[in-house]
Amino acid sequence: MRHALELADAAATQGEVPVGALLVSPNGDIMAEAHNRTRKLSDPTAHAEMLVLREAGIRTGDWRLEGHTLYSTLEPCSMCTGAAVLSRISRLVFGARDPKAGMCGSLANLAQDPRLNHHIELIEGILAGESAHILQRFFQARRS
Repeated sequence: MRHALELADAAATQGEVPVGALLVSPNGDIMAEAHNRTRKLSDPTAHAEMLVLREAGIRTGDWRLEGHTLYSTLEPCSMCTGAAVLSRISRLVFGARDPKAGMCGSLANLAQDPRLNHHIELIEGILAGESAHILQRFFQARRS
C-alpha cells in the first residue's frame, strides 16, 4: 500500500486526482502499477485501477486474474469495482473510503453482491489516513 501511496503522490504532481493502484500476483510479484491519468489521456476510464487491470491482462495474456490482489489508495468506483469483479481478482485492498462514489461498501458493495457470479475479498482502511490526506491536500490546493 505504501507503493500505491507513492503512485498517488506522482498523480498529484501531474495534476491528476491522486489515486494509486497496483496488482500483485499470487506469488507476490507486482504485475502492474498506475495512477489516475484521466486528464492526461482525456479518458474517463483511465482510473488507476482500470489501467492496472488492463496492463496485467496484457502482461499475463489472460483476462482472468484469479489469485491476484488489487491495492488502491481509494475505495474503487462502480466502473473499477465492476472491472475487478469481471477480472476475477481474489482480493481488493484499499485505503480511504469514498462516500460519494465508492462501491465496496460506501454506496453499495458491488464487490460482494450475492447476485454476481464472483465475489472479492475486501480489506479496507489500510493507511486510510494517509490516503485521505493526499486527496484532501490535492483538492484544497485546487480550490485555492
